[in-house]
Amino acid sequence: GCAVRSPEGTAVLNVSQRRLVCVEYPGVVRHLDRALETLRGEKGVSKTYSDPSKRLELYYRPRDPYCHPVCGNRYPSTNLLLRVRRRVRKGEGGGEAQVAMEVLGVIGTTYKFQGMADFQYLAIHMRPDSTHMSLYDKIILRQPETKEFFDMDVPLFIPPPIFSRLDTPVDYYYRPEIQHREGYVPPAVSSENLIGLSRARRPHNAIFVSFEDKTVPMEPLEPAVQNWKRVCVHPSEIKAEEELKKMFERRPIWSRNAVKANLDIHPEKLKLLLPYLAYYMLTGPWRSLWVRFGYDPRTKPEAKAYQVLDFRIRCGMKHGYTPNDLPVKAKRSTYNYSLPTTVNKAGPQPASLREITQEGSAPPGRKPAPLRYKLKESAYIFRDGTLPPYRQMFYQLCDLDVESIKKVIHCNDGQEEECNERDGWCLPRTTDELRNIMSSMIKQVIRAKKPAGHGSQERESGEEDEEEFQPSEGSDNEMETEILEYM
Repeated sequence: GCAVRSPEGTAVLNVSQRRLVCVEYPGVVRHLDRALETLRGEKGVSKTYSDPSKRLELYYRPRDPYCHPVCGNRYPSTNLLLRVRRRVRKGEGGGEAQVAMEVLGVIGTTYKFQGMADFQYLAIHMRPDSTHMSLYDKIILRQPETKEFFDMDVPLFIPPPIFSRLDTPVDYYYRPEIQHREGYVPPAVSSENLIGLSRARRPHNAIFVSFEDKTVPMEPLEPAVQNWKRVCVHPSEIKAEEELKKMFERRPIWSRNAVKANLDIHPEKLKLLLPYLAYYMLTGPWRSLWVRFGYDPRTKPEAKAYQVLDFRIRCGMKHGYTPNDLPVKAKRSTYNYSLPTTVNKAGPQPASLREITQEGSAPPGRKPAPLRYKLKESAYIFRDGTLPPYRQMFYQLCDLDVESIKKVIHCNDGQEEECNERDGWCLPRTTDELRNIMSSMIKQVIRAKKPAGHGSQERESGEEDEEEFQPSEGSDNEMETEILEYM
């Protein structure tokens, strides 16, 4: 029961323990059974209610398979459902109306339809005389049909592949089109109907080199020089240029993450500085890396130390842990992609590799500390006892700081004969051996961090196929991403 205070005193009201669900129906309900039909019946509402992540779907045309629903959000509530009866005595001399009230239960959950209805796509065809013809009987199978049904001539009907994923209005900040001074210019239309690229090329002017190319560039493109000179006006940019030059003198090949961990520069300006000092390798053992102009790693056995290792953390029952046990997150995940029928999954943001030195508010009278853009060493260096920041990483062999790994890499020092596209200057299958060593070390770290009795039991080796994460769940130096930035 609950107490209700009135001017005359306090009254105790008996409240039923029935838990109710309320649907604020976005329409005038004249027939309850027809309203429930638009919600897929009591069974459909119950099924939605059993999953807190689902939104309640309402189909205004429940018998139309092409009807796109409106979705209601689920909210907790503490309302009471009252049944109020008001009795009035008939006749001229009737007395005061009598009001009787009964509490039917507590409404713990309420569905509210606060979004906009999406566009609807009807299966109709317009005849030449501007009248409309329904196509439902021609395209929807309601019973087993004969071959004649499928051979029937039907007007073209192609529904859209997807409807809007958002049903709430958002602010769209219109911006003027950017006029690129350099970059791609679409060809003029000719008799062959040439089709140009759909966007202007980003004017970073990086030089791409494949493993099969005969020579390597000795100097940058002139537009790349002009681009960097245009932004290199502040002392910090001049200092960054000098530091990166020294880095390439000390080590002729760098990954972008390794540069970002050793150089404090804004990422957008780094995109202009790298093509000014180095070219980008597309294929082979140095793919996704930046190489100093004039340096050809295919002719220098010592370049073996700078080769790339595409490493992905193995995960599966065979390895004794599942993806949920893994304290290493993918850079991009389907968890962040929600359909209109699911609730937005708000959660803590993943920690970034970037170390920002500006924390909290600055003391009065002092300028705030400048932002720093350096990454942690774990962004490009692998050590025993630590986990990579992402499930897929592109390491250079010289950044694998483990003695047993170094022995495997350098076991053929001085005996290198030729450089091939798969293994570079290393012995065949070296990369597979390195991955096995690294996977074993990571497995030990994960087991040590996992509480006792947690997770799935380890199965016998070979019982389940090995599962590896796909390249789309990559690290911050994923080469596909980097190539797109310079195309």
